[in-house]
Amino acid sequence: MIEDENTEDLFAVVMNHEEQYSIWPVTRPVPAGWNEVGKSGSKSECLDYIERHWTDMRPLSLRRQMDASGT
Repeated sequence: MIEDENTEDLFAVVMNHEEQYSIWPVTRPVPAGWNEVGKSGSKSECLDYIERHWTDMRPLSLRRQMDASGT
């Protein structure tokens, strides 16, 4: 995080139980069902992080179902 940035311009990367990612303003409480993953910064930094880490867009439950059925 850059010290000169306004906190209103800072975001945290959050993830839900289905391992889906989003960003959330650091000045607001994280909504129920979402948890911070430890990355915060500008919007572009957070979106870059998500692009590198969210490589499979399918929800976790669907991935598990497909793995179990051999699909």
